[in-house]
Amino acid sequence: MVTTVGATMSALHLETFGPDSPDAPLVLALHGLTGHGRRWAPLAADLPDHRIVAPDLLGHGSSSWEPPWSYDAHLDALELLVVDLGRPLTIVAHSFGGALAIRLAQRLPDRITALVLLDPAQGLDPSRALDVATNGMANWTYPSPEAAYSAKRAEGWAAVPDAILDEEIAVHLRPSEQVGLPAGRFAWRVSQPAAAVAWSEMATPAQLPPPGLPTDIVIADRVDPPFIDAAFLAACANERADSVRIHHADCEHMVPFLEPGLVADLVRAAVGRG
Repeated sequence: MVTTVGATMSALHLETFGPDSPDAPLVLALHGLTGHGRRWAPLAADLPDHRIVAPDLLGHGSSSWEPPWSYDAHLDALELLVVDLGRPLTIVAHSFGGALAIRLAQRLPDRITALVLLDPAQGLDPSRALDVATNGMANWTYPSPEAAYSAKRAEGWAAVPDAILDEEIAVHLRPSEQVGLPAGRFAWRVSQPAAAVAWSEMATPAQLPPPGLPTDIVIADRVDPPFIDAAFLAACANERADSVRIHHADCEHMVPFLEPGLVADLVRAAVGRG
């Protein structure tokens, strides 16, 4: 399903799961950088009574690849989507999506009832963001699907189940000429410039969830250096102690795939808290 989000002249492709009923809890699911909405299918299987709406973010998948790709551009598109959905919702978000979720909740305090943030990536050290972005741009394509598979295994996907990684390759990897790059190699359905902009945005200062908004934050303890820094956690403890709960997961960064039971439980509870 493609939904045009009018004022921004952008398009968000939506993956939707679960009953399309006003009685079904509504969950907006935001993937991380280089991801896509269909990654939330396993969560939807764990929450069959929930309505899950999972957009491809700008510059990703089947959504618009036209600039701008800033936080504000993403938020403009997501705000119109939330308004179009027409009722309050919970957000579950991973990595870069977590940074967007916090800022979207700030924009729409009456529409967002709770947040579940899975190893959210924001407020990164600029030198780290530069190094990761530069390395990513230099190694953007692969000579074969097998090479892409091996690269994923080396990039925090080592413990992701085989079936999920197989699905990722089948759904998200394309011959490079299909994504606007020179032919003869393979690449993910992600705009390279959009990814670079995302790393730049994640190097800007971190922001806190709105006061009083029920928020669960999952820290992936095996990520080193972590995406969630001590200053952010201290600010949550000092300024949001009544609404933010911190959870630790003994896993790498791909929390939705590595701790599916925890994620489903947190989303289910967040719907109740909200």
